[in-house]
Amino acid sequence: MLHKELVDKLSKSLGRNKSDINKLLEALGNVVVERCSELDSITVPRLGTIEAVKHCEKVETHSDTGKRTLVPPRIEMQFTTSNVLKKRLNQS
Repeated sequence: MLHKELVDKLSKSLGRNKSDINKLLEALGNVVVERCSELDSITVPRLGTIEAVKHCEKVETHSDTGKRTLVPPRIEMQFTTSNVLKKRLNQS
């Protein structure tokens, strides 16, 4: 689903205009970025949990040359679906 389709569908189901929906989606995106940058998780009822996982830095050795390089730390986003969503998807 494209952003425009999502805005249209939410606008119709909530009875609000599209500019309000765009503001809500932008605010949601900002909250997700802010909380995940602090390595917090966000739970959306009936949908799932968005979680930021930090992987520590490590040293890797190239198998052919034997050269060692430092891989910097990184943050990975993980999404876990809720049981409600899993049940609904499996029923369809």
